[in-house]
Order: sequence, then structure tokens, then C-alpha cells
Amino acid sequence: MRTRLVTGISAMVVASAMISACGSNAGTGPEVTASSTPAPVSTTPTAATPTATAPSASASTPGAATGSVTVSRTLAQGLNVPWGLARTGSGDLFVTSRDTGRITLINLASGRTTAVGTVAQAVSNASSGGEAGLLGIALSPKFATDHQLFVYYSTASDNRISRFTYTPTAAAGSRLSGQKVILSGIPQAVHHNGGQLAFGPDGMLYASTGDASESSRAQDRSDLGGKILRMTTDGKPAAGNPFSGSLVWTLGHRNVQGLAWDAGGRMWASEFGDKTADELNLIAKGRNYGWPDSEGRGSTSGATDPVAQWGTEEDSPSGIAIAGGTVWMAALKGERLWRIPLNGQRLVARPADFLTEKYGRLRSVMALGDHTLLVTTSNTDGRQTPGSGDDRILMLTVR
Repeated sequence: MRTRLVTGISAMVVASAMISACGSNAGTGPEVTASSTPAPVSTTPTAATPTATAPSASASTPGAATGSVTVSRTLAQGLNVPWGLARTGSGDLFVTSRDTGRITLINLASGRTTAVGTVAQAVSNASSGGEAGLLGIALSPKFATDHQLFVYYSTASDNRISRFTYTPTAAAGSRLSGQKVILSGIPQAVHHNGGQLAFGPDGMLYASTGDASESSRAQDRSDLGGKILRMTTDGKPAAGNPFSGSLVWTLGHRNVQGLAWDAGGRMWASEFGDKTADELNLIAKGRNYGWPDSEGRGSTSGATDPVAQWGTEEDSPSGIAIAGGTVWMAALKGERLWRIPLNGQRLVARPADFLTEKYGRLRSVMALGDHTLLVTTSNTDGRQTPGSGDDRILMLTVR
């Protein structure tokens, strides 16, 4: 959750960083081209020494991204706040529902849905405008043989990560067993619960946590709030973490909602700002991303600046996916899908927005290939009047 700006911030500010580090419509629709966006501001800061004031855009400023996005079909509809997505190797998709605590399996070819099970301990506070509930999901790198899946969820007292065994031959609705809580004590509040889970290229489990509306948590290395955590499948600190005996991989986060890795193994994260700027960050081991001392680009010593940032009125970034050298980022309040073209660590064109105000709030993104994406709507989350069919999972074709 964020406080609404009094004056609003309509301009998008984009920074190209040389960082040494790693309303609702029908389910199908016409081709949607990118809407116009303001010219970016070009800077070349170092990761640890941010530039306080960016120079004016010059002839070297990248141009706008080109192309189009088509909503090719509605994969599923009638879902409750679809939050986490995880794909199996056999063409199925696990989906978590935030407010019901249910996990559903969807066949990507037919769209057929099967109830998997319910995380009984997951507690939603949606009735009070909250963001807690059943959030992220990740499948073991050995899922084909060990059938283990991991979920991030809220209880009445904290946020937790549990491991389950999935039994595909069990009756629908009863396919989860052997629950093992691998991590508890993650701060929980009405807002800023983080919740993203993903396995990295290194086989380790990463989790994003929020500051639980207490901003001081983000700078406290002994607190699990406001961090990106890296752990083993047993919830223990992974070898090579930057702080001895700690789960903390990076700190200084307000509320990270999206995690993804590019083809070069670099980690990226989307993050909610407060009143000034939402962020896309390149994540590197041990770095401090500044919250609450800085938000967006700033002059805070030791803070790592975002690669790109937006005014909070047009974004509220949620899930991200990377395909074809591009970060695709869903926006909740902004009701759009951002395309952010990269070359390694650098922005190579202005981000372009698609689907703007066509399908309502957009939450999660998954790449099925360089030219196919899945995007979920989030119109049943209490922040929007749901339309017919909400919430949905849309399949997009990228050209």
C-alpha cells in the first residue's frame, strides 16, 4: 500500500545504470500498441555512489521500444486474486489464490483446472484492505522426481514458507501432503508482506519480504523484513550468503513483489515505492537498496540506485518476467504491462506500456517463451470493482 500523491507524478524517470554486479474487458482483445512515454533522463552512476541530480537527456538517450502485444486467449477465469505462478515441465501451471488459500492446477493447452489443495494456515486480511494471504509459489528444481513445492503465506502472527509434497494421483483437492514449515517469523502486517518465491540458477530458494509497514526493519540485518532472502530447501542460510549465518541476500527494500533472472544469470526485482518512485532494481549480493533513507534515485551514501523508476501514480509494480532480453513488469494501480528492453545491465530503449486500462489491475507475469507471456489480473483484491470473468489469466503474443 502507498500514500496517494497530492500533486501526482506523471512523468516516468528512467536511469541507465552501469552497475557492476551481477476497467476489465473480454478475455480476448485487439492488438494493443505501446502508449507514448516521456523521454528518459540518462545517467551513468556507480552502484555505491548514486548521482543526486541527473543531467538532461541528450542525443544518446535511447528511443522508445517498438512492437505490439496481442491478447490471444483467456487461459482461465473466475479466479480469486491469482498471485503466485509456477510452471511444471509437463505443461501445467500452479496458481495460488491469495484470499482463499487455495492452489489450482491449470493445463496450459486446454485451460482445464483442477483443485490441488488448500493451505489451511494462510490468513487473508483482505476485508480490511490488506495484502496478506497465500502469496508466492515455487517448484523444486527436482520437481519431476521429488514433487516438492514451496509456498509463502501469511498467518495471524507472521509470514512463513512451507514445503509440501504434491501427489498428482491423489483426489482433486487433496494432493498436498507432508507440510514442513522451513521458515517462520517473517514480519506480517496489513500491508507490505512481500511474498515472492523463486529458485535461482544456483538452485537456491529466494524470497522477497516487505517491511511490514515498519520502515526501520529494512536496514536492520537481524530482521527478516524488507529483505531478499537466500536459503536452502530446508530454510537454512545458503553457502555464500554475504553475512555469516544470515539468510539476508540484500537489504533496504520496502516491498519487493517480483523476482527474475536474465540469460546472463543477473537477478532483477520490482519494488513498490512510497510517494516518489517505484523501482526496477538489478540485485547484487550484499547490496543495500536504500529504503527508507532513499526512494528511487538519490544521494544516500552506500545505497544502490534503481536501473529504472516510475512515478507511483502509473505503476505499483508487481510480478516480473524476462524474455528475449526484456523485462516485462505488471502494474497494479497503473493497470498496464511495462516492457523494459535491456542489453545486459543497461537500458537500451525507453520502457513502453501496453494493455493500459484495458484489463484492470495486473499482478503476475510469466514468460512461456520469448514471444508468449501469461499475465494475471487482480480485480478481486478489494482495490477494484471486478468485471465479468475476473480474475483471469491472459495469454499474450509478443511481436
